[in-house]
Amino acid sequence: MHNDSDTCQENDGISCSDYRFVYMGAKGSWTPLHADVFRSYSWSANVCGKKKWLFLPPSQCHLVFDRGFKSCVYDIFDDASETNFPGFKKALWLECSQEQNEIIFVPSGWYHQVHNMEDTISINHNWFNAYNLSWVLDLLSRDYKEAKEYIEDIRDICDDFEGLCQRNLAANTGMNFSDFFIFLSRFFSANILQLYCQLREEGISVWSSSKMAKHLVFNLASIRRIALKLTSMDVVAGNHGFFLDLMETLDDPNFLKLFIDVGRAYGKIHEQQNCSCDTKKAWMVEFLDYSSHIRNPEDFVKFIDYSVAKLSASFCEENLLLSGLNNWPLFEDQ
Repeated sequence: MHNDSDTCQENDGISCSDYRFVYMGAKGSWTPLHADVFRSYSWSANVCGKKKWLFLPPSQCHLVFDRGFKSCVYDIFDDASETNFPGFKKALWLECSQEQNEIIFVPSGWYHQVHNMEDTISINHNWFNAYNLSWVLDLLSRDYKEAKEYIEDIRDICDDFEGLCQRNLAANTGMNFSDFFIFLSRFFSANILQLYCQLREEGISVWSSSKMAKHLVFNLASIRRIALKLTSMDVVAGNHGFFLDLMETLDDPNFLKLFIDVGRAYGKIHEQQNCSCDTKKAWMVEFLDYSSHIRNPEDFVKFIDYSVAKLSASFCEENLLLSGLNNWPLFEDQ
């Protein structure tokens, strides 16, 4: 992320963070009320010590914000001003204790405040996937609007107003729309190639019998849905900084690692053996006749549809993959 030499260094916190943390806190230390970075999922495993967690579900999160929805309550045990936070007293909190060797899972968008009841060490990991991509997009959209409003008064004298908005968004949120676009493109490519390898090694029968194949198709459907949203959003009207070279991506060791990790993770989840597919050969065989450059969300949607149609035509006459992509039930908004 953020390969902008003017604003980022190779080892800065934004470009290299994998969002895996070790937290150490003395008895009595605590974390103020917050929702996790990018509205990601997270898990927290206690190595030692004890924590008290207080959770607020997304349906009630508006109750802890001020009237302008700009500022959130910092400490739920302080007296929150009813003038500033008129809904705070209506919030219904879920409380639990976490002991040593226990793991807490925090769903997307759940606000929480955490107190160390003893000297505590925990290991934490934040991530997002096809199920909560919409949460990430919604957060980026809101933060982009806010970043834009803050500097609106200098639009007329700014040489690159949109570029400045995107840089501020990256600095404040941890990524901008260009980063999200690149992530989606790579995530899609890793999934479509994994599906290609599954189908090539197992045949079309894998579609009706393989949970891993269905998981991959669900991912593709979710990515396509988010990509379609991007095409109609004002925040990407200028397509500022959107560019992906597919062949260059294929040669990137980080992408190859992503491809391998996707296969390993889903293989473990669904208890299936990893396929031994040559990713470069797969790409060259199936997708070489497609333009290698993706410059905007519209290009990306076309590439998604092309890739799935090509894969479907290669392995089945009934276009079951296309049907799966278009009709797969999505639960992000429920």
